[in-house]
Amino acid sequence: MSVDAVQTALGTEHAAVWTYGLVSAFLGNQAAAVAEGANAHRARRDLTERWLKDHGATPNPPAAAYLPPSPVSDGPSALAALAAAEQDTCAAWRGVLERTDEPGLRTSALEALTTAAVRATRWRKIAGTSPASITMPGVASG
Repeated sequence: MSVDAVQTALGTEHAAVWTYGLVSAFLGNQAAAVAEGANAHRARRDLTERWLKDHGATPNPPAAAYLPPSPVSDGPSALAALAAAEQDTCAAWRGVLERTDEPGLRTSALEALTTAAVRATRWRKIAGTSPASITMPGVASG
């Protein structure tokens, strides 16, 4: 059901907002890009909450904290956390695309997937990760 998929995507938006706050202390040299990413996820979160309310669902609230894939203690680990948060967001919005035929929701999900993939590529490129871009954002590799 698309409401469940949208709730999952909302959860990744909450996590991304939290992650951007966490890493800001370690990426002063990327402050503008960090702020842009955080603002984009806040806007997407708000839009997603509105969609859920408009469809009779109560948006799930954010968790008190989130666990990044590895501890964040410096610039490189902060970049890795951002790339992971964006990849998680890609996967969740891809899940929405796979579960709805509603044109407006599909458009919104595709935009969310695309912009998260671009941000993930930016963070991987800054980190020196190769490849910086991945073939199918939101699809598990392996």
